[in-house]
Amino acid sequence: MTKFVYDFAEGGRDLKDLLGGKGGNLAEMAGLGLPVPPGFTITTDACRAYLRTGREPFGLADEIALHLEGLERQAGRRLGDPADPLLVSVRSGAKFSMPGMMETILNVGLTDATVGGLAARAGDERFAWDSYRRLIQMFGKTVRGVPGEVFEHALDEAKTGAGAADDTGLDAETLRGLVERYKHIFTAHTAEEFPQDPHEQLRQAVRAVFDSWNAERAVLYRRQERIPSNLGTAVNVVAMVFGNLGADSGTGVAFTRDPATGERGVYGDYLANAQGEDVVAGIRNTMPLQDLEQRDKASYDELMSIMSTLEEHYKDLCDIEFTIERGKLWMLQTRVGKRTAAAAFVIAAQLVDEGVIDLDEALSRVTGAQLAQLMFPAFDLSGAPRRVGSGVAASPGAAVGVAVFDAHRAAEVAADGTPVILVRRETNPDDLPGMIAAQGILTSRGGKTSHAAVVARGMGKTCVCGASLDVDLHEGDLLSVDGTAGAVYLGAVPVQPSPVVCYFEGTLSPDADPLIRAVDRLLTHADKRRRLAVRANADTGEDAARARRFGAQGIGLCRTEHMFLGERRTLVERLILARTTEQREAALAELLPLQRNDFTDLFREMAGLPVTVRLIDPPLHEFLPPLEDLAVKVAVAEERGEDPGHDRELLDAVHRMHEDNPMLGLRGVRLGLVIPGLFAMQVRAIAEAAALVPGARAEIMVPLVGAVQELEAVREEARRLLTELGVEARIGTMIEVPRAALTAGEIARAADFFSFGTNDLTQMGWGFSRDDVEGAFFSRYLELGIFGVSPFESIDRDGVGRLIRIAVTEGRAARPDLHIGVCGEHGGDPDSIRFFHDAGLDYVSCSPFRVPVARLEAGRSAVVAAGSDTR
Repeated sequence: MTKFVYDFAEGGRDLKDLLGGKGGNLAEMAGLGLPVPPGFTITTDACRAYLRTGREPFGLADEIALHLEGLERQAGRRLGDPADPLLVSVRSGAKFSMPGMMETILNVGLTDATVGGLAARAGDERFAWDSYRRLIQMFGKTVRGVPGEVFEHALDEAKTGAGAADDTGLDAETLRGLVERYKHIFTAHTAEEFPQDPHEQLRQAVRAVFDSWNAERAVLYRRQERIPSNLGTAVNVVAMVFGNLGADSGTGVAFTRDPATGERGVYGDYLANAQGEDVVAGIRNTMPLQDLEQRDKASYDELMSIMSTLEEHYKDLCDIEFTIERGKLWMLQTRVGKRTAAAAFVIAAQLVDEGVIDLDEALSRVTGAQLAQLMFPAFDLSGAPRRVGSGVAASPGAAVGVAVFDAHRAAEVAADGTPVILVRRETNPDDLPGMIAAQGILTSRGGKTSHAAVVARGMGKTCVCGASLDVDLHEGDLLSVDGTAGAVYLGAVPVQPSPVVCYFEGTLSPDADPLIRAVDRLLTHADKRRRLAVRANADTGEDAARARRFGAQGIGLCRTEHMFLGERRTLVERLILARTTEQREAALAELLPLQRNDFTDLFREMAGLPVTVRLIDPPLHEFLPPLEDLAVKVAVAEERGEDPGHDRELLDAVHRMHEDNPMLGLRGVRLGLVIPGLFAMQVRAIAEAAALVPGARAEIMVPLVGAVQELEAVREEARRLLTELGVEARIGTMIEVPRAALTAGEIARAADFFSFGTNDLTQMGWGFSRDDVEGAFFSRYLELGIFGVSPFESIDRDGVGRLIRIAVTEGRAARPDLHIGVCGEHGGDPDSIRFFHDAGLDYVSCSPFRVPVARLEAGRSAVVAAGSDTR
């Protein structure tokens, strides 16, 4: 029989698939002998069973009852005892941290019959009624769907009536009256009385946490963070400890290092006479954790010791939630803390220096996505912009947008293409759509541990919390938010390159600051560990030079069609309009020196490194004006009695070349075989350029091959020209047609190399027209879970990925020395790079800006693969 409930003494963090991160870490702390309140965890298996059937799995209720009895024995109290009641918290806890996305209910067990017993035990009637009103508010909102603002409005009215600045100023009588009002609100919205059976409260709370796995904000967050939807959440039932018992009690959140910068020190927030949700919600401004030393030195010292123990045990930055109940410290949660991209690199390097981890482990703790984030620009303050406010630098970056005060409105405005800054008093989980849509987040309450800060750091969003402004802000005002400095500016502040980009460009020393040193160190180690080479997609000498500065080991894709744009378009028009062999050859002869000069620049910048030149790929009509524009121009001219001249020739050519589906028509290798001399001109230009540049390593790539005979026909002519000019060059093909992948064994006999064109392979593999489908229905497919992520963003491992594996296996079987790479946009995607490593490719190629990201991810892939091999 499946076991659905575990005491904290039975588990550990190695069971996080079953117990969730929170339950596993509570059990881990209990095992270390740290002060953890007694409790138990209901597993993710139970959640998945419940979500499948809509009812609790058989045996769960009995297991909960059995473990509740054990909890009562440990606590020395009983749930529902009028004289000395046990109260519990019911909290979610998935395998992967989803801060604030699912439900928490505190003070479960309070009723009209037990509130007096709690007051007597605590010797504080005010505290008991405050705890009761919190339960009704939380239970009403999270379990029964009562609008939270109704409770908030009643609370605000009570504070106004009592002349209190915040809820701590409400006395027992006022809170007793507020409880009655909350119960009326509950009944008005649910048509039921607030449950007075503590066991029924617990049952409903557990179900609500299970249900919250599929709440809109949780689904949205999982999609944003690429967390699988089939994991489910565990539920943690823990004996309540109270931080709202007076000045000698309180609650806080601590980090063992600064989650924004990675600096060592004491970081966190503390709030006296409060419960944990008050800190995370940011509803009251907190005090720095260091101030706790003056208020309660014994608890502070114990906390510092526990923080040291946890970081040493987890070998990483730890995020800790704690409560002090009348001088007694309790640990409520720990986890490996979310951090900014900069902090991730700095902390990883620090832990290597401290001998805690090795460089391989450090490399596994940073990601290509984080490195990409560090390459974003920062504000240029040389123009002395008008600073109108400051706050806590909660998540770094530079964000510019219009102020919007409502999360759903922010999502609407951003959907129209307008950059948005979401401005809120504090954020809550319901604000997630607006937080995702916004460029940056600005709140007037909260600190580095508030909901806004934690979620923003996890998403890589710029965020400033607890800000005070010198101006009255209106919706639509243009703001610039500096999450690194905690500054707010009115208007748009210009941006400048990030220090990391300056380091890659060679204008900043690797020793410039701790972040640059950490990036340099980990990227250098990644280069030593990786098997995959990293090339760049570059079409100009300038692109090639930048790619080489960024660490590219050659060019994996030069798109020659880009060289035919601009002023050269008229030469292509002449080629298209040519009616005789002489006219066609004359147009090609004019294009030849231009192409030769282009290739010469590339070979010179990449001397000694391979340069893969793709012969022209798109259909020629793309170089002509649109059919509609030409038709209008010709019709207008003829209406006026004028001779349309050249426009008529172009219109006739467009009609002549029109295709219903040009992406599947006359393009790529088909174009080279149909238009005599076109590919020959390009091959000659490549060969002549290579002959001019010492160390040039040319590779000629034939696009859109679907049959080996196509490649053989092009290869034969190319080899003749190369021999004639005395130039060595490898000749290969793109694998972008599904048939090519399925017949790779045949094609490999005529190819020196393969390069996967994953953009077209994805289009043809799925039967998608990318330009049409992404706007038409991809968002719906993502909502339905058909896609976890767009297949154009990250490789479809099961479908397109299988085609790639087939081509690699059969290609190498036919030709063991076959060199294989990828040059589609997936070549710079971190998740896809790991797949390409596992599939046995030799290199990836991506845009110059993504080269450092690909280098890092290629190194991480090798480290992960090596770790798997040793287990």
